[in-house]
Amino acid sequence: MATNDLDAAFNLSVNINGADTKGGGGEGDKDDGETMKKWGFTLEKLYKLALKFYKEKDGKAIHLTYQDKLKLVAYTKQVAHGKYRTDVSPDVGFLDVVGNDRRLAWQGLGNMAKEAAMSEFVVRLDAACPQFKAYIQAHKAEEDERARIRQEEDEKRRREQEEKERQRQEEEAARQQQELEKQRQYQQELQIRAALNQQTAIQFRQYAEQQCPGNKEQQDSLIQQLQEQHFGQYMQQIYQQQLLHQQQQHQQLEAQQQKEHEKEQTAPNQMTAVENHVETTNGGEADDEYDGENDKNSLPPLAAASMWTRKDIKEFKDTIKKDVDSVIKIGSGETVTVRVPTHEDGTCLFWEFATDYYDVGFGVYFEWTIAPSNNVSVQVSDSSEDELEEEEGGNGKTDVESGSKKADNKPPTDEIIPIYRRDCQEEVYCGSHMYPGRGVYLLKFDNSYSLWRSKTLYYRVYYTR
Repeated sequence: MATNDLDAAFNLSVNINGADTKGGGGEGDKDDGETMKKWGFTLEKLYKLALKFYKEKDGKAIHLTYQDKLKLVAYTKQVAHGKYRTDVSPDVGFLDVVGNDRRLAWQGLGNMAKEAAMSEFVVRLDAACPQFKAYIQAHKAEEDERARIRQEEDEKRRREQEEKERQRQEEEAARQQQELEKQRQYQQELQIRAALNQQTAIQFRQYAEQQCPGNKEQQDSLIQQLQEQHFGQYMQQIYQQQLLHQQQQHQQLEAQQQKEHEKEQTAPNQMTAVENHVETTNGGEADDEYDGENDKNSLPPLAAASMWTRKDIKEFKDTIKKDVDSVIKIGSGETVTVRVPTHEDGTCLFWEFATDYYDVGFGVYFEWTIAPSNNVSVQVSDSSEDELEEEEGGNGKTDVESGSKKADNKPPTDEIIPIYRRDCQEEVYCGSHMYPGRGVYLLKFDNSYSLWRSKTLYYRVYYTR
């Protein structure tokens, strides 16, 4: 049967590396180029797929004429063995009509090159079987998908290797930085020790000679002990001086605030007559304006805040999740205000925050008021300006991207950091600010610009002495 011959030809086409053909390599390359352009496969690959298609579909999905089958079998023989050869052609009896027809069809191909035979096989099968083209297209799509998956896997492995290399380099850089810092501290310690030992060398030597006369070894041991004690006392004194300096700064700040508070208390008494006159003519409105201006003029200037970011966002959120009060869901169109009173033992406020998936607006204000307690509280409003508008009686709203403006109301509130959208879903945003005095920090997390998405906020605030 023709199908059995095609099966044998298919096995030969899979295993054979080549055959003596005419036409030269240049012609084969040209055929491959044209085949790739039309079918997406090389000629040899396309020929194998055509054989496989014929083997699977003959007599089932496709039905070829007798002449087409003879031609296809002849092409497979020509591809596998070249020109007709009696040593590879089975003996054909006189009454074997099919066998004689096959032999004649093969002989009729003459010296046809292997590439030409493969090409003719594909062309004839395509002309006789409309399903063949769809079959090849499906194989092409499958091969392209496998290539895409391999490329994605290679790209993923490359990124993972790059990330590992980056982490290794960062760890190495951090280790080297730590080594340098240790070396610097060690060198600084050596310099301090050398300076102290030089100052006390004569004194300690005389003391050691008095305590251990005639014993050089004991004298050296005693001098070393005295030097260690002297170094420890010196470093302790340095730490105490630093602590004392911080306490003095804190006391000076409190004294300044007390003076300002006394001025605020005495100013209304000194201006009683003027205020009464203003109340008579203006219905008391000028009194509020004067006190507000007096409060503003008496407030000390605010220092600039420091802000930075760090990359360990996953570790940060894992740590914050342990405290449920430090995880807040900000609804769409809402603004969350975290009120952090200044602490009597602190001098500087620190904050850290991050979100899941999306950004959020963030800004910091300072409210010049004395909180009844040191507890941190959270307020939720419909927009970043609601709290200020309620006190001002205004109805305007501001755009997060345009920054925010100061509110001129009671208690006085100063802007430290304007509200802008921060990409805190990618890294941890951190910052600090030196206490300007007693009051309440307002950390605003603004989601008023989002109509649909809520945001999950992870935050932490603390103070330092």
